Amino acid sequence: MAAMTLEGGLADRSAWTANRCSIDRAMGIIGTRSAVLILREAFYGTTRFDDFAKRVGITEAVAAARLKDLTTAGLFEKSPYREAGQRTRYEYLLTEMGNDLLPVLLGLMQWGDKYLQDGGGPLEVTVDGEPAHADVRGLGGSPVTAEDLVVRPSRQAQNRMR
Repeated sequence: MAAMTLEGGLADRSAWTANRCSIDRAMGIIGTRSAVLILREAFYGTTRFDDFAKRVGITEAVAAARLKDLTTAGLFEKSPYREAGQRTRYEYLLTEMGNDLLPVLLGLMQWGDKYLQDGGGPLEVTVDGEPAHADVRGLGGSPVTAEDLVVRPSRQAQNRMR
């Protein structure tokens, strides 16, 4: 089994719990199927409410709730637009915070392509004509596995413990 190395106060896993976990907090924002698929659509260029609901295959109520949650969390910003003879409406644009989820979405796609699709996925993501990949690499560019990683309390966490 590939596992990360836990150091310092983390080495004894029975002595601590993963409170204030960043993964838990992130899942609280994007941890629903509809949220992830709305993000997928935003990366494909969708910006309008009706298009999100239609392309994701969710009700308008679910789309409204999810877009509100994602906007409140800072992943989207609302920008007004108005078509001739219509009321002002809003489109949803990814913020820096939302755009930073690209490797996460690409990683999920790659995982699904590898393990859940016969013969690979239905789409191909490329950069300069070559396949794009989300993976973990060290500063020198070498691929990294879980066994290569060391986890220790951050400086902020150490300061909170004092």
